[in-house]
Amino acid sequence: MILEERPDDPGAGEDSARLQDDSSIRKGCDSLNQNQPSQLQSHRARLHQQISKELRMRTGAENLYRATSNTWVRETVALELSYVNSNLQLLKEELAELSSSVDVDQPEGESVTIPMIPLGLKETKELDWATPLKELISEHFGEDSASYETEIQELEDLRQATRTPSRDEEGLDLLAAYYGQLCFLDARFFSPARSPRLLFHWYDSLTGVPAQQRALAFEKGSVLFNIGALHTQIGARQDCSCTEGTSHATEAFQRAAGAFRLLRENFSHAPSPDMSAASLSMLEQLMVAQAQECIFRGLLLTASSDTPNNSPAQLQLAQEAAQVAAEYGLVHRAMAQPPVRDYLPASWTNLAHVKAEHFCALAHYHAATALCEGSSDKDELSRREQVFQPSTAGDPQGPTLPQHPEERRKLAKAHLKRAILGQEEALRLHTLCRVLRKVDLLQVVVTQALRRSLAKYSELEREDDFFEAVEAPDIQPKTHQAPEVRVPSLSQMKVTDFFHRLGPLSVFSTKNRWRLVGPVHMTPGEGGFGFTLRGDSPVLIAAVAPGGQAESAGLKEGDYIVSVNGRPCKRWKHVEVVAQLRGVGEEGVSLQVVSMLPSPEPRSTGPRRPALLWSQRECGFETPMPARARPWPLLGWSRKTKQSKTGSHPDPCTNRNCVTCP
Repeated sequence: MILEERPDDPGAGEDSARLQDDSSIRKGCDSLNQNQPSQLQSHRARLHQQISKELRMRTGAENLYRATSNTWVRETVALELSYVNSNLQLLKEELAELSSSVDVDQPEGESVTIPMIPLGLKETKELDWATPLKELISEHFGEDSASYETEIQELEDLRQATRTPSRDEEGLDLLAAYYGQLCFLDARFFSPARSPRLLFHWYDSLTGVPAQQRALAFEKGSVLFNIGALHTQIGARQDCSCTEGTSHATEAFQRAAGAFRLLRENFSHAPSPDMSAASLSMLEQLMVAQAQECIFRGLLLTASSDTPNNSPAQLQLAQEAAQVAAEYGLVHRAMAQPPVRDYLPASWTNLAHVKAEHFCALAHYHAATALCEGSSDKDELSRREQVFQPSTAGDPQGPTLPQHPEERRKLAKAHLKRAILGQEEALRLHTLCRVLRKVDLLQVVVTQALRRSLAKYSELEREDDFFEAVEAPDIQPKTHQAPEVRVPSLSQMKVTDFFHRLGPLSVFSTKNRWRLVGPVHMTPGEGGFGFTLRGDSPVLIAAVAPGGQAESAGLKEGDYIVSVNGRPCKRWKHVEVVAQLRGVGEEGVSLQVVSMLPSPEPRSTGPRRPALLWSQRECGFETPMPARARPWPLLGWSRKTKQSKTGSHPDPCTNRNCVTCP
């Protein structure tokens, strides 16, 4: 939100202004209040018109990008798309801020801090789940697809909601819930033999260039990317003028880094630049650096309120600032390397460079403060010497600090000189970037730091200082709290399979084929029904007695019971089915079973076209699809059965005529 300063009343100093009628003043205020809703509505309408215009421009650019094969035209269109998507992001943020009823004031004075870098969400187009899923439900599962319209609508509504999640925990829960549904969908409907005919369309977060794939892994990866991006936005919105805000921001950036690391370790051949290995590695480093900066801010707040002139505290701040500078130095180098520099916003690279210079200067400022405020105690001098890096490779112990106050004053001046030069360099880099020049807050922060260094330098200046002080050594980077790359807690979101009525995933999925048998009517004989049951959900016919009632009815070993007397029992436990069978009288029982068929062969037996985005399964790795009681896998695409379906249950009893094991 843009804060505007109200202009002074030009007639405030005139006597006539003091004699205005109070009623006319109240009338003007009431009129202003009445006009505010209409003005806000007009502003919203203009923003919606601009958003619609940008969307039409993006659609035209996409069509041209897909239609042309000219390299120069494609590069030009890609550049235009990046500008269009940047404008869209800004317009949407302005609209969101305009719709907010809470005004956030920027803290003034010492609490003013450099802004963070949040990541925009990947955008997507609407997706029609209904047609391909209904086709699979009717053809492969053999059920009435019309009876699953409610479940399909819930899935489509959930995906639609994830396109614009709120920037809070509820938005993260929404994305996690959709990710959980994608895990269920992957296990049930997607297999090498048969999958829904879907085309997932997502826009690159950095360039805005569209990318599309039929692999569900692309959809899952994009959702996980948005989870990381949403964490960055939550972290950037925290109020870092208090320790609670810095703690929340640190946690958010650590979880964002975990999401990006997860993508980098489990994805290859990404179809969009923002999900490439180089980009994800850079984003992970950026989030770690921003988390380290938040840790430094928390320490700075504590030191400023508790012991502002404490020498050990200033030494710790010096090393913490040096650690932040080192992290941003790594980020700047990663951003400057190809291919990341080709599609990353130049303002990000410049801001990382500005922060590296700024925090390096802060490290020297706090070191100078510690030298000025400290005593000549030997233990304290030893602690100071450990803060400074060795000036040469042959000096592993670092410099020996002077004990005389005058010599310490000159060394403090040397550190302040480096602090001043560093802040001036940060300001120079700030003015070189057109985008950063518009960020007034950044200039305010760096200018305040420069003024503090200049004021401190003036305090130490003496008229008889005719000689330059010795060169100030570098500060040894060190932190008491290194950021932890934390994986987002997707397993904490409890998700229920929308299509659980189709049956347990271990059997009823496109990875298996079956034939519905029955209903068959059976009456118990002298030895029962002539089969042995075992397992749960669904119950398996483990053995069929020769010449028994089950064999006469056409039941076979390996069949699954799915209906008892017309009641679906796909999810019944073993004891429930046995209780129903034992309770039948002379009238007998009517059963329906499914007989498993040989596994289908993939449609194409020729060489597989290289996928743009491979999941763990496609790369030769499989992650078990967990049950609801187990944690969700983060990038597990399928359910892996460690044993065969008939080998994962207890051995049947020796009596082949019983209906249950003892």
